[in-house]
Amino acid sequence: MRQVRIRRLLLLLATAMLFLVAACQPGSHQQSGSELRGTITVSGAWALYPLMVRWSEEFRKQHPAVEFDISAGGAGKGMADVLGGVVDIGMVSRGVSKEEEERGAFAVPVARDAVFPIVNAHNPVLNDLMRRGVTRDIFVGIYVTGHVTTWGQVIGRPEIRDPIHVYTRSDAAGAPEVWANYLGKRQEDLLGIGVYGDPGLMEAVMKDPLGIGYNNLGYAFNMATGKPVEGAIVLPIDVNENHIADAEEVLQTLTQAHEAVVRGTYPSPPARALYLVTRGKPSGTVRAFLVWVLTQGQPMADTVGYVALSKDAADAALARLK
Repeated sequence: MRQVRIRRLLLLLATAMLFLVAACQPGSHQQSGSELRGTITVSGAWALYPLMVRWSEEFRKQHPAVEFDISAGGAGKGMADVLGGVVDIGMVSRGVSKEEEERGAFAVPVARDAVFPIVNAHNPVLNDLMRRGVTRDIFVGIYVTGHVTTWGQVIGRPEIRDPIHVYTRSDAAGAPEVWANYLGKRQEDLLGIGVYGDPGLMEAVMKDPLGIGYNNLGYAFNMATGKPVEGAIVLPIDVNENHIADAEEVLQTLTQAHEAVVRGTYPSPPARALYLVTRGKPSGTVRAFLVWVLTQGQPMADTVGYVALSKDAADAALARLK
């Protein structure tokens, strides 16, 4: 009898050890009843980084046993990391290609954003730029063909010969890709001095009165003041090419830029959707987080410099997660 009891005790101890080992496996996401736990690793687009940080903070208030490890490094890195099994979620600022889908990429739209052309606040022809706006053809001449090299050419005053200092992104990312798409090209076709990241590109233009660049909405505008980042100005895009910056084309505040994207008066591209990508259809804690993003997380997008999805778009994304 004693031997039987000892065997039972040993069996119970062995079973307990097996559960303990399983629970401690790295990268595991545990869910017991309504309790979520685990670490969600995220990498990718600078465009989504501020919003992802906000979402993670709010999600952890409801689920304190969930940790986040978030890093920005460009949309290309986010896609590569998630397909390579390095992270749970990739932040990307474009849709998934057929090849990426075949490799297992599962993309969910989570917000909308836009890329805006910026110049230094002390640009020598700033008044003319704000009065006339800049047409797509002029941007093509600056960033693609290289035919437009002076600020006088931009505003139709050839006697002004101040050179244009063109800045672009050095890292593979969504912002340069969507800006290039607006100009009918790919990121590798863009001319200019390469600068890493959204913050770096903004800083380069802020330091150069003759500089031109482009930034995502949350980097072009100061979230606290609702105005363009101090030292920079958002250029009006002359969408109708009438050589006049019409009222709806002049975006001097975050609210104006936000509404232009919502209404569709700002062209798309460079307006675009932002995505979170997983390797295969998500489950467990990762899936629960994505569902939360598409429901409780949507109102937060509008408060930190993004545009929330329409209800139809959010509902369609939720349906794909079921």
